[in-house]
Amino acid sequence: MVDQISVFAQTDRLVLRELIATDAEFIHELFTGEEFLRNIGDRGIRSPADARDYIERGPRASYRERGYGFYVIELKSTGIAAGICGLILRDGLDHADVGFALLPPHCGSGYATEAAVAVLAEADRRGIDPVLAIAQPENGASLRVLEKIGMHRAGSVRLPGETIDLALYSTRPDGGA
Repeated sequence: MVDQISVFAQTDRLVLRELIATDAEFIHELFTGEEFLRNIGDRGIRSPADARDYIERGPRASYRERGYGFYVIELKSTGIAAGICGLILRDGLDHADVGFALLPPHCGSGYATEAAVAVLAEADRRGIDPVLAIAQPENGASLRVLEKIGMHRAGSVRLPGETIDLALYSTRPDGGA
């Protein structure tokens, strides 16, 4: 079966498109990177085969069930996959949250902010409100992105099975969490 690629959103510099099986090498590289492991955590991806399973069980299942998920951040100028951004409904949160991760060569380029703004605009268009976000409290880069995209600090949250409290943000000024 050939995967159908659907574009979720576009910006001046980026295309946010659905993840497909052939993105497994990219996902493996992203999810096993030092920055990803430190700031987001170990998702059990040890091989491209694990990454293919993740793509099918995670993002592709979410597209089918909810109409959204994580998307590849692709550079329009080159077609290179720079990272992921999208919406996820996590255990322990009552609303969808926006998340993002970039390969190290693409950090500091504004791509996370640009992609997250596009995701929030699409969420608003679809009536998804509020949108939450979580980040490690010491992950200054992610916290700055959340503030740049207009999210408001809503406290802290500890997700099921986790041992640390994460910074919680919301698109609503009152927290809406």
